[in-house]
Amino acid sequence: MKLLSAGWLILGTLSAFGAGAASREMSEIPGGVYRPQYGTKDEQVEVESFVLDNYAVTNADYLEFVTENPRWRKSQTPQIFADAAYLKHWIADLDPGPDSGPEGMSPVTNVSWFAARAYCRWSGSRLPTLAEWEFAARASESKPDAIGDVDFRQRILDWYAKPAKPPLPKVTDGFINVYGVTGLHGLVWEWVSDWNSVLLTGESRVDAGLERQLFCAGASAGSADPSDYAAFLRFAMRASLQADYAVGNLGFRCAKDRSPN
Repeated sequence: MKLLSAGWLILGTLSAFGAGAASREMSEIPGGVYRPQYGTKDEQVEVESFVLDNYAVTNADYLEFVTENPRWRKSQTPQIFADAAYLKHWIADLDPGPDSGPEGMSPVTNVSWFAARAYCRWSGSRLPTLAEWEFAARASESKPDAIGDVDFRQRILDWYAKPAKPPLPKVTDGFINVYGVTGLHGLVWEWVSDWNSVLLTGESRVDAGLERQLFCAGASAGSADPSDYAAFLRFAMRASLQADYAVGNLGFRCAKDRSPN
């Protein structure tokens, strides 16, 4: 009888928080090239076509994940994989609580890189690479590459200047870019698979110089495009992370390789 009651409790919680309500719709991002924020003057990164979640992963989505994967519940995940802030806004292992947003539709935050990677693998996908995320994030509502648009850049910076207070907006509330992807800017920062690659240039002397650049006052002056200060802020933020960090304004979405025709 106790097992039956527990089962109904889990089912009831999933229903209350809109299990499955957050669409796992994805959009194809055509391949292309872009110049990374840090690198040599003429360096370009080629990005192959890939598929990206239209929305950040929600608390409701993550509830399904931890329901099926008990080792990723907040009371059971070892701190080697997630620090003490892991899912701190949740009331209990299977109760996201009011800070998860209406029907759990706010983006899940306070999740580590390890946890985000595990979720994406569970869902049959992966975390996007830094290059993929940055490439897709250059798109506005009407242009695949709007970084040269002063108003677009300023809009991103205006969001970065606002504190993130729970409950966060729904994942569907962000602007939809030209590819159909919502909320790459304006909701939360997002994990990428190679979040620390900004400091891994292949030579320790270069790495050390780059690390000093990221945290000095004139850091953006050494970037490929000093006018794109928002990209510099993202790179500096990623450089400050560790894989076990769980942060209240850091979430994620998943990606896949494009299926061959």
